[in-house]
Amino acid sequence: MLIDHLVISLTLKTKQRYTANTIKKHTNLEILTFDLHTFNTMDFLDSAKKQFAYYRHLGTQTIERLNDEQLIWQPNDESNSIGIIVKHMWGNMMSRWTDFLTTDGEKEWRKRDEEFENNGLTKSTITNMWNEGWDCLEKSLTDITNDDLERIIYIRNQGHTVMEAVNRQLSHYPYHVGQIVFLGKMILGKEWTSLSIPKGNSQEYNAEKFSNEKQRGHFTDEILKKPGEKNV
Repeated sequence: MLIDHLVISLTLKTKQRYTANTIKKHTNLEILTFDLHTFNTMDFLDSAKKQFAYYRHLGTQTIERLNDEQLIWQPNDESNSIGIIVKHMWGNMMSRWTDFLTTDGEKEWRKRDEEFENNGLTKSTITNMWNEGWDCLEKSLTDITNDDLERIIYIRNQGHTVMEAVNRQLSHYPYHVGQIVFLGKMILGKEWTSLSIPKGNSQEYNAEKFSNEKQRGHFTDEILKKPGEKNV
């Protein structure tokens, strides 16, 4: 059928993991569509985990460079310190990701307004909250399977598919991590060391990247690789 050929063509253009034997074996439209969806959702979960890990890394690198006083510094009364931002992210993460699939993401025990109070914060408490929140997220994300992505969960009684809920947090947390990094740069000034491509190094960085063969990879792979680990 014409539609079978269209699905096979789309598969070849978007997902090269199909071999000729696979295509010959699965000529049924329903099977091909299911396989393509499975590959897409696998890519989504893997990418989401890596992006969360990347933003955790940026925040961790910033927090580690600052002392107690710097972490609770506020540019003005209406602005949040890094400590407050971490406290808010911690409250959000613990609420959203605890029993992620089975309970509303806005827990009754969450005290959101208290997350924006700057009192009693030290580098130790800030670091502990930072790690506890991210650990809760990562544990919950590990428990999600492809079959869960179309399930409906609720945040303040508003229904989301699991994929939508994950994407919602992938928008929220980078927003705050950007604030953390920006405040870190304001505080340290000339002592700040770039977490990305340093100023003036773009041409050199690009030359190195374009000297390599084209390859499939995730933008976080190089940044998150462990010491001594080689790029694949």
